[in-house]
Amino acid sequence: MSGRPATTTSSPVATSPDALRNVVLVGPSGSGKTRLFDHLLTTTTSGYRAPQRGDERSTQLSVAAVPSGDVVINLIDTPGYSDFVGDLRAGLRAADAALFVVSAADGVDAGTRRLWHECANVGVPRAVAITKLDAGRGDFDSVLSECQSAFGAGVMPLAIPQLGAGGSLDATVDLVIGEVHDYTGAERTVRKTGPEHQDVFDTYQGPLMEGIIQEAEDDTLLDRYLEGDEIGFEVVEEALLKAVAHGTFFPVIPMSVATGAGVDLLLHLIEKAFPPPTLHPLPRVFTTAGADADGLSADPDGPLVAEVVKTTSDAYVGAVALVRVFSGTLLPEAMVHVSGHLESLSGREIEGHHDHDEDVRVGPLSSPLGEVLRPKDKAIAGDIAVVAKLPTAQTSDTLSDKDKPLVMEPWNMPDALLPVAVKAATRADEDKLPNALQRLAAGDPSLRVEHNAETSQVVLWTMGQTHADMVMDRLRNKLNVNVETEPLRIALRETFIGKSGGHGRHVKQSGGHGQYAVCDVEVEPNERGAGFEFIDKVVGGAVPRQFIPSVEKGVRAQLEKGCIAGYPMVDLKVTLFDGKAHSVDSSDAAFQLAGSLALKEAAAKPGVATLLEPIDLLTVTVSDDYVGAVMTDLQGRRGRVQGTEPSGQDGVSVIRAEVPQLELSRYAVDLRSLSHGAGSFTRQMVGYEQMPANLVKDHMTKE
Repeated sequence: MSGRPATTTSSPVATSPDALRNVVLVGPSGSGKTRLFDHLLTTTTSGYRAPQRGDERSTQLSVAAVPSGDVVINLIDTPGYSDFVGDLRAGLRAADAALFVVSAADGVDAGTRRLWHECANVGVPRAVAITKLDAGRGDFDSVLSECQSAFGAGVMPLAIPQLGAGGSLDATVDLVIGEVHDYTGAERTVRKTGPEHQDVFDTYQGPLMEGIIQEAEDDTLLDRYLEGDEIGFEVVEEALLKAVAHGTFFPVIPMSVATGAGVDLLLHLIEKAFPPPTLHPLPRVFTTAGADADGLSADPDGPLVAEVVKTTSDAYVGAVALVRVFSGTLLPEAMVHVSGHLESLSGREIEGHHDHDEDVRVGPLSSPLGEVLRPKDKAIAGDIAVVAKLPTAQTSDTLSDKDKPLVMEPWNMPDALLPVAVKAATRADEDKLPNALQRLAAGDPSLRVEHNAETSQVVLWTMGQTHADMVMDRLRNKLNVNVETEPLRIALRETFIGKSGGHGRHVKQSGGHGQYAVCDVEVEPNERGAGFEFIDKVVGGAVPRQFIPSVEKGVRAQLEKGCIAGYPMVDLKVTLFDGKAHSVDSSDAAFQLAGSLALKEAAAKPGVATLLEPIDLLTVTVSDDYVGAVMTDLQGRRGRVQGTEPSGQDGVSVIRAEVPQLELSRYAVDLRSLSHGAGSFTRQMVGYEQMPANLVKDHMTKE
């Protein structure tokens, strides 16, 4: 999303939501998705020249509005690398249908498989584009079979590739119409199929026709087809288009950006089969008071409801926001209400996304064309536009009428699970760091910023190493804040594992009133999780009654500071059983200090105090092929495997294990490597457990 102004291209205009198609391109890194995106732009937009990308992979969302027949297609290219899932989720939110791009050379990876089933769960219409068939890099039959196995029923080819003598994809055979589309010349030519194509039809056409006709509203069509009746093309096409729109049939198209093969069929499919915004249900919308806002639809005359899909800072126009309009019409210079309630809806504090509500004036609207912005008069319901001068808007914020403010439920985001501890390089950088982190987090909801008071560290929780590297690069080069990484510290606890006694004596004479307090305590372990318990067993007034709370207060203060390594001390019983006082020199402050000294002495005795480490419950979802390797790795991290169970998805299992946090700082990277990208996990803290003695010794030495 760039601010480079257009020079020759004008923005295509859709006069109604029915003339819009919002399509997101998804697929793994290296699938050819971005090259296909560029080729579609070149094909549909006169004068457009695609940027020279080389071998670099895309790391952010790119959007282009292009004309095709009677509709305007908003194409949304998403990053293929799993670290940039934030932009992928944003692209899915803005779209009404998805095009899955699969490389014939690489096949279907685990991430693509998971995403397909996520789309299936919410009924998103889908199609499959198979790329990299040229030059013998992949076999169509093999990758088609893999797609059908991974994605399930309804995945059928509409066309079959025909490779030329040099291995290039020169032609496709249309199985529905019975035509050959030839791309060897400057323009595509079409001819009828001949006897040499009979094997293709014998292999592929029967299953395709049966699959299409099964989705037809006329229940008699399948019987008639099986009995040999000829079914007209118009009937077949109508059944096909409806099945695609309803998300029950998923066409496969072989494609080549080198020859242009398959592009015309894909554009026709998007135009005629993918649903307009009017057929796509709106996300849940609330009033600012939390009540459901019912009755909304993709109506340009309805109440304004739009969502900020992504924000970024641009060298040409400053802060810009990519906005999807779900209801109403967004006009430049209009006053709108901006609502951001990500914190309250998620139930936790989120750096850069504190709840906010304000009225702002909309800046100029633009229609994106990759890196180019073209002036736009308005954005109607269902459309996507770039909005300048929304300085307070953050990713996932809602724009609505200022007289009727609304909030849209944010899209789901996976947890950021790779922590990186950072610190400012200089005092000047330290002053700039808080604002820089807030700006980063406001534009990237997949980044979580933690200010850990216990360890005194700033921790950036990222989606993976590449995401972490990109965040560090933006801090240094875009926001001019020099930061350094440092080892991640884990917030441990101290506790007693054996009985001990402590004598606290604070006696000080300095002329006039002195300080005098003596107390004797017994310390013993309490049940794990039971906390601190103070017991008074003083008899005979050895410690005056008014100073017993002072002893407890001093003990509690020392518990917060820790006794052996500077970590809070938990789960112990302290019994005060004796002491001494002075009628003049004893005081509340003196007995607090004596209580503190008594606890420290008790903890200093050998073998009675140790460290506790936090334990997380890991839920790992992984392909069955890697279950054994993952379980072995978890055990090597001192984990206790609780068990495994099927995930509900064929070939995928769920492993649950309790693992110390000290062993998990790089687990997001290690699991990806171990499972070849086929694994994911969540973590939840379940408590503290005693750290092994050898690790305590090592940790104390480091401290």
